Amino acid sequence: MLIIVDYDAGNLRSVLRACEHVGIDARISADPVDVLGADRLIFPGVGSAESAVDTLRTRGLDEAIKGFFKTGKPMLGICLGSQIVLDYSAEGARDCLGLVSGVVQKFDLPDKALKVPHIGWNEVDFVKPHPLLKRVSSGDEFYFVHSYYTVPASTHDVYGTTDYGQQFCSMLGRDNLFATQFHLEKSGEKGLSILAEFGQWDGCV
Repeated sequence: MLIIVDYDAGNLRSVLRACEHVGIDARISADPVDVLGADRLIFPGVGSAESAVDTLRTRGLDEAIKGFFKTGKPMLGICLGSQIVLDYSAEGARDCLGLVSGVVQKFDLPDKALKVPHIGWNEVDFVKPHPLLKRVSSGDEFYFVHSYYTVPASTHDVYGTTDYGQQFCSMLGRDNLFATQFHLEKSGEKGLSILAEFGQWDGCV
């Protein structure tokens, strides 16, 4: 069973519907026992890192997610879920899960004509291949909604970048974890194809 982690971070129903659309049996849960016992895990999210991290800790989901990651089973982070897997977020000055070394920073764009948050479709350029990217191509467009972006400590963990006044990491991964800053569930057939591949992925790169 695929579990979608519920930590009051929004957009859960959209992710569930997207899973159902591509034939993945999934359910939403806020129970750490369900998270640890899942066959695969989606860690989505819309909202602030500050409140999200606090909720994870209050519910014991932070340790459950860390424990799940250690099992080697497939894990997918989406939007806020791609940020909280790093060490630290400048949004609310919060220590995060530390599954991947790195930090989250707020956009400070030199071109003031560009709006923050970054909202809309933008290209993603692939840095290297990944099993979840079999049916999409470098340069394909995906849908973004965010004011903060991930900065992995090692370029080895970067799978894709996007240009929005500056180049930033829009896909990252390590071992059995893959994460996208853009919303798979809002990115049409391209996003759904990545989600479908996640439903088949064994967690190995």
